[in-house]
Amino acid sequence: MPDNPVQAERVARTLNTTSCTSDHMSERTDKALDSAARISILLNRIVYAVAKHWLFIVNTVIGAHAALPALAPVLMAAGRTSAARLIYTLFQPLCHQLPERSFFLFGPQLTYTLQELERLVGSSVSLRYIGSPALGYKVAICQRDVAIFLAAFLAGLTFALLRNRLRPLSVRAFVLLCVPIAFDGLGQLVALWESPWWSRVVSGALFGIACVWLAYPYIESGMNDVLRVAEQGLGVKTKS
Repeated sequence: MPDNPVQAERVARTLNTTSCTSDHMSERTDKALDSAARISILLNRIVYAVAKHWLFIVNTVIGAHAALPALAPVLMAAGRTSAARLIYTLFQPLCHQLPERSFFLFGPQLTYTLQELERLVGSSVSLRYIGSPALGYKVAICQRDVAIFLAAFLAGLTFALLRNRLRPLSVRAFVLLCVPIAFDGLGQLVALWESPWWSRVVSGALFGIACVWLAYPYIESGMNDVLRVAEQGLGVKTKS
């Protein structure tokens, strides 16, 4: 120990400061570890919730994708044109929205050919033609897309009833179910023919069902694995 009282006081202050600094660093480390643990638990809960309810989430998204386009003509007929045009704009990047390949609501006909539209509207029918009070208003996505998303939504609801009892569709069967949409769409694309509305609906519905039947059983299996890992992290008791 220093003989000089001043030196002794300085040493004592230094030791006290070092002790306080050490305690402060230890406290900050504990807080950091506590924050990291809370974040880890939160992420585990999010992963657990998504894995547990993935089918409900996916069905909701696909159901909205099928329902919102049909809401656009309803809003147009009700005079809510701004909201309706917003829906049409939102779906423009996802679909060509050609009027001769779309369903029309609140009019005398459910569908119109291009020739019919040209006769009723004029020779210059816009690619984005929405409709009119006399003809009705088109759904914001084409007939094929309506069939794809509606079929996928209904297939998703059916899968909710079957879950683990349904085996994945084989790749060969998937390809066979996709042949109609490929054949019909390609022929229409290169102008070999103009498909009737029922052909677009049937081929689109088969494609939507095929996608769900192929993908959902694999997703279900993967989410079950994720659930087991998340349950271990959260300390949740698994069902025997």
